[in-house]
Amino acid sequence: MGAIPLGVKQAPSKVTAIRATILGAMDIKSTCGQLVIGGFAGPSLPASYEVALRQGRRGGAILFKSNVEGGPTQAAALARQVHAALPSPLLGIDQEGGRVARMHAPLIEVPPMRTIASWADTALAERIAHAVGMQLGAIGCTINFAPVLDVNTCVSNPVIGDRAFGADADICARFGVAWIRGLQRAGLLATAKHFPGHGDTSLDSHLKLPTVLRPLEHLDEVSLVPFRAAVNSGVAAMMTAHVVYSALDPDRPATLSYASCTQLRERIGFDGMLISDDLEMRAIAAHWSSGDAAVQALAAGCDTLLVCHSFEQQEIVLESIVREAERSPEFRERCRHAAGRAATARRRASARPLDDEGVKRVVAGEASRAVSEEIARRLQR
Repeated sequence: MGAIPLGVKQAPSKVTAIRATILGAMDIKSTCGQLVIGGFAGPSLPASYEVALRQGRRGGAILFKSNVEGGPTQAAALARQVHAALPSPLLGIDQEGGRVARMHAPLIEVPPMRTIASWADTALAERIAHAVGMQLGAIGCTINFAPVLDVNTCVSNPVIGDRAFGADADICARFGVAWIRGLQRAGLLATAKHFPGHGDTSLDSHLKLPTVLRPLEHLDEVSLVPFRAAVNSGVAAMMTAHVVYSALDPDRPATLSYASCTQLRERIGFDGMLISDDLEMRAIAAHWSSGDAAVQALAAGCDTLLVCHSFEQQEIVLESIVREAERSPEFRERCRHAAGRAATARRRASARPLDDEGVKRVVAGEASRAVSEEIARRLQR
């Protein structure tokens, strides 16, 4: 079967049939393994992680600075190892722009999203995102954990700030959609984050668990506006926020909350892949064990779990969800449904790593140079 065009919504019956076909031959351990996306240190694929991929104990990997510090051809060599161990993996990276970019020159140096929005040119934003997507796709990434669709309404926000397109919901929606279209035209999966919004917090969820005390009306009229727009544009994935929304669920952060994940995603009509933010972040890890958090996140409605650093914690997460799936038929079905969504997303991504010459042609090609030059011109104004 050919790739499903990104940005095109399929009829539910066809999606269900595809998921059933993909999952038909998978046992419960392999099903659960597809839900775990881990990270590792260093520029080459560790033997332990390669085995985990080959055995179906991981659904892909997330790349950080230490994985790609050798530049585009080194990163592509690593990506080829991942793709060889697991065909069509979810191979992701946080390449937003500004202060959150794992790779730098010779890749396009993208300024913060607030700067992009200040140019008031959505066509240019889409063009930049497409060029970024083409470069990442040539290296072998299949998903970019971008764009940030948080509406940065808290001026003292320590973690979002200029990562957001701004403090106006409509501006965030317009530029977010442009960024999604650009990435997905390049064959990557785009990820709208951090659902349902991390822009109204004064704490960094990497370090502490934030709480938003706003009423539901504020969530509906501000925070959710860009995410609704993203869904309507056919975004492939969304990432949850480790933030408590007291009006939705006063006891759990969105990542672990059925009200915030399942009920809210149904409310805005999103049937794509919902990814947890890293379960090793302190907002989660300081309050729940990794295994307990993983079970809660999947039960809440997450489809894929990020465990970004510790191989041991990744194994604990996998063992915990397998154990719960073996114990509970309801949870087992939830895992199968989640794995179906993840498999559908993986099938939609057409990007594959090129050889070294191909990577160099894309990274240093005319389209990339033209975008870099236009960015430089805009920054000089």
